[in-house]
Amino acid sequence: MKIVFIIATALAACHSAIAAAEGIHDRILNEIAELPIFDAHMHYNDRAWDLVPPKAVLKLMDDSGVAMALVSSTPDEGTLTLLNFAPARIVPELRPYHGEVDSTNWTRMPDMFEYLSKRLATHPHEGIGEFHLHGVSTEDETLLRQIVAIAAERKLLLHVHSGKGPIDLLYDMEPELRIIWAHAGMVEPANVVEAMMARYDSLYADTSYRESDIMNRDGTIDSDWRRVIERFPDRFMVGSDTWANSQWADYQDLMKINRQWLSRFSRSIAESIAYKNAERLFGREVGNHLLETR
Repeated sequence: MKIVFIIATALAACHSAIAAAEGIHDRILNEIAELPIFDAHMHYNDRAWDLVPPKAVLKLMDDSGVAMALVSSTPDEGTLTLLNFAPARIVPELRPYHGEVDSTNWTRMPDMFEYLSKRLATHPHEGIGEFHLHGVSTEDETLLRQIVAIAAERKLLLHVHSGKGPIDLLYDMEPELRIIWAHAGMVEPANVVEAMMARYDSLYADTSYRESDIMNRDGTIDSDWRRVIERFPDRFMVGSDTWANSQWADYQDLMKINRQWLSRFSRSIAESIAYKNAERLFGREVGNHLLETR
């Protein structure tokens, strides 16, 4: 009977500890629900213009607690449309894609640098990207060096969708670059992201499409991703990646998922990733006072 009592007492203590932990998490989740979000990976592509007009984009942002967004679009007119509609809420960056130019051929298109430099001279873009580098050949080097040079000259961010190799190449060209690594490397494992952030102190990452890598199905955080995020909490930002209309349909749910995994970290880390890193990176004040404003 004594052994049974000891086991029962231990189980009761265990359940109490679990309940207390869940109670703490629920409280943190409620607190995180009130944080402003900076969406560091939004697109407003032409196929979304009729389905989600600018007023509807702002409504989705407001309803999701997204105070501000970094926007690039195919074509760039989408970004400028949102910027003109809500200049206090949009940080514009210049995507190379337009017309027949897309993620598969943009580095080989004639007059690409002329297109980019003219638009940068005309419009207030704060970065170049998001652009894809699936692989880099010697044929791409001239254009990439031109892009790196103008980014350094104008103090622009580069928003790069690639694996490890192209990021190394860009930093070899200009060590002082500031790069946002789209999707935190997309398929690169956590240990590679960690090594890259340790090597390059101006490398940031958005976590769009990595939510299911960071947070397990049971709501816990993957141990490798926890290590990386807690080591570099000042380098990550969340994102929606509204590249397809289905992402717009899921926008509010995407932001809820981001709040869920953020709630598994300390308040200070959650705040950094939710909006404070973007404040520092873009020199903007990101707060709930921006909601329902333009």
